[in-house]
Amino acid sequence: LGREARRLPLPVWRRRDRRRRGSSSRAASAGRRVRAQRPPRPRPRPHLRRLRLLPRLPQAHQHRQERPRPRTPSSLPRLLRSPLSPLPSSLPWPLGPLFLPSPSNPNPLDRSRPKGWAPFDGPDGTAKLGEIDVAFLACYSLGMYGAGHLGDRLDLRLFLSAGMIGSGAFVALFGIGYFWRVHCFAYYLAMQMLAGLLQATGWPSVVAVVGNWFGGRKRGLIMGIWNAHTSVGNIGGSLLAASVLQYGWGWSFILPGALIAFGGLLVYFFLAPYPEDLGFSLPRREEEEEGGRDDEEGPGGDRGKGERGGAVGIVKAFLIPGVIPFALCLFFSKLVAYTFLYWLPFYLSQTAIGGEYMSVKSAGNLSTLFDVGGIIGGILAGYISDQLNARATTAATFMYFAIPALYAYHAYGSISQSTNIILMMIAGLFVNGPYALITTAVSADLGTHKSLRGDSRALATVTAIIDGTGSVGAALGPLLTGFMSRSGWCAVFKMLMVGAFIAGMLLSVLVKAELAQIFHHRINPSNDRLNGAEGKSICSVVTPLLVEGNQPQYLCSNRYSQAMLVEILADF
Repeated sequence: LGREARRLPLPVWRRRDRRRRGSSSRAASAGRRVRAQRPPRPRPRPHLRRLRLLPRLPQAHQHRQERPRPRTPSSLPRLLRSPLSPLPSSLPWPLGPLFLPSPSNPNPLDRSRPKGWAPFDGPDGTAKLGEIDVAFLACYSLGMYGAGHLGDRLDLRLFLSAGMIGSGAFVALFGIGYFWRVHCFAYYLAMQMLAGLLQATGWPSVVAVVGNWFGGRKRGLIMGIWNAHTSVGNIGGSLLAASVLQYGWGWSFILPGALIAFGGLLVYFFLAPYPEDLGFSLPRREEEEEGGRDDEEGPGGDRGKGERGGAVGIVKAFLIPGVIPFALCLFFSKLVAYTFLYWLPFYLSQTAIGGEYMSVKSAGNLSTLFDVGGIIGGILAGYISDQLNARATTAATFMYFAIPALYAYHAYGSISQSTNIILMMIAGLFVNGPYALITTAVSADLGTHKSLRGDSRALATVTAIIDGTGSVGAALGPLLTGFMSRSGWCAVFKMLMVGAFIAGMLLSVLVKAELAQIFHHRINPSNDRLNGAEGKSICSVVTPLLVEGNQPQYLCSNRYSQAMLVEILADF
């Protein structure tokens, strides 16, 4: 190749090399001497050039996959965009894995997703989703007062079934917007508001039905076990929505809506709201007969006859002793609980646990364990309140213990995944325990308070007042978290701890009265058994009657002496 190779033109890389050396004669002469010593390479043929590129194809493909995708201005955080993006997904937990590795880029500020669903894919998509959540909870809390008032005046079976069927219809219409290609924000906002109004008919009605069937003796434990359906529904609803997400996000609303409507049909055909509808006696009458109570005539003397009196008004229900303190306590308790419900998956996806970031799907799966702790807390709170005959003391104690539980979860939850799970379940136990107790057993006790004087149909109204007030806190909690999270998660957890402290302090007066009764029962147990006061709470001992002049008159419903009653009231 000697002579023929020298006649070929210089390769391109040698020409560039000559230009880089500049116009220096010394550098040019040195380059010529080097080229003279080694013969130039022949120009490669086209088929040989293709063969040289083959080994570099896998490496080029790997660099292409590792290159981050450009972030579009309209991209939203992953937590908010994943439900709106019709992307296929694997089976949900527990059918799929609990922990999925985070994407290759661990930077929490770079979490882009493909294009979502208008009008939620714009720069204000996060704000619009927040507006929908607040509108739903606001309509739910406002509708609760009217729903409870109607529930005590209408047939609970018809009222509850109509609310379930209507709620399922509007939830399904929200998902049908995906198939109808609806991109109007007002449509989705209206569907959520109407669904919130109709869903408000559910909780006062079901608490009234369960309260009619079970008396106050074991009501805390029974309703604590029964209240587990709320956490089971949260877990099951998330898994059901995730399982059909691969077919389009619309199915995540249509299928749950159809199940709610089907449940309404079952309620219409099989529910018996009152025990006497099936030939059984009222549980309150059985307890009074076992305790040897006299069915006295006069104010409050016709309670043992098992007759359903007329419904009470909202103002009268507000004046029942204990309704306002428990309603305000539930306001802050729900503020803490619903903040976890809405923001816990996002917090987990943005926090390095064990030095690693988890995916949004893994964060959603892990957040369900907070509800598992809530199930245990509701049952435990109901059982303790039955044993101590002290609802307020149990609820306040749980709220006080929630403060160190929240601090420990924020401070030490990022050490490892196992530590995070344990601390999360402990926080769920103390946060959801009093929430479950107040919305079930406490509402049922106050709905059958002695001050009603025979008006036994106040369960739904009292439940609506307490839970409706708590729902206002449920709407404000996630909204405040959205603003305070800009200053860091430390500010959010401080807000939650302050809310738990205020919730416990609001029950201080009732706690003092209950402790005075418990200590008096410990000192004089024989007198309490003779008077038939064993197993009665402070709400059943003290029965306020009509106010005569400026002095309120009280009825000793359990044959308490007037001197002992004055001694208990002096502790308030």
